[in-house]
Amino acid sequence: MAARITPGMPRPFTRRDLLLSTAGLAALSTTGPAAATDSAAAGPPAPAASAPSSAGPFTLPALPFADGALDPVISANTLGFHYGRHHRAYVDNLNKAVAGTPYADMKLEQIIAATYGVADKSAVYNNAAQHWNHSFYWRSLRPQGGGEPPAALRLKLESSFGSVDACRKELLTAATTQFGSGWAWLVQDGGRLAVAKTGNADSPLSKGQRPLLAIDVWEHAYYLDYQNRRADYVAAVIGKALNWGFAAENLGLV
Repeated sequence: MAARITPGMPRPFTRRDLLLSTAGLAALSTTGPAAATDSAAAGPPAPAASAPSSAGPFTLPALPFADGALDPVISANTLGFHYGRHHRAYVDNLNKAVAGTPYADMKLEQIIAATYGVADKSAVYNNAAQHWNHSFYWRSLRPQGGGEPPAALRLKLESSFGSVDACRKELLTAATTQFGSGWAWLVQDGGRLAVAKTGNADSPLSKGQRPLLAIDVWEHAYYLDYQNRRADYVAAVIGKALNWGFAAENLGLV
């Protein structure tokens, strides 16, 4: 299904764009059978390791770290809501949106490419894209992260930004100046590395860029821990939780 293009809209990204993957991207588990429980039930935040809550072709991937492993940068309480509720809701809503349609038999990446910019498929696109973005974000984090990148990645960062610290500053600026909900990204753009920001469910894939790392700046990513102090959250993620190794994997450097 081809996306409809209106003047000023960036070109629709293709399946090839989305499949610019390496071992790191391939590790994102986005399909498979799901268990059935009630995601709307009231009560305390779901634990981060909770199972998906509706049957369908897409499932909630396991986190690559324990619930409290990112404390104090991101608390187990925030993970319980962000991963256990918000991300799970994207998966549940996607499964409902694709039920009985040809999308139910597609890979997640195919759905995103087919529905990007298609007005009457926005619910499918938004939930599929947010499922992909969040799965990527979890792998962009690690306990005791931040610090110095692997040597091969450091050389590429220095070549593109002048220094690793300059890259950190650009990520902080992108994340704190993204108006409203969205994402900040480290990307590969042609032969160089760059920083990008996107709104809502969009990603750099729509511009033909390869995502390497993601920082979620939707309020539900940080508000329980930082209230309105987005800059404090972003600085903490960059300094103490960013998974430079994942970026290196996505570039095929390890």
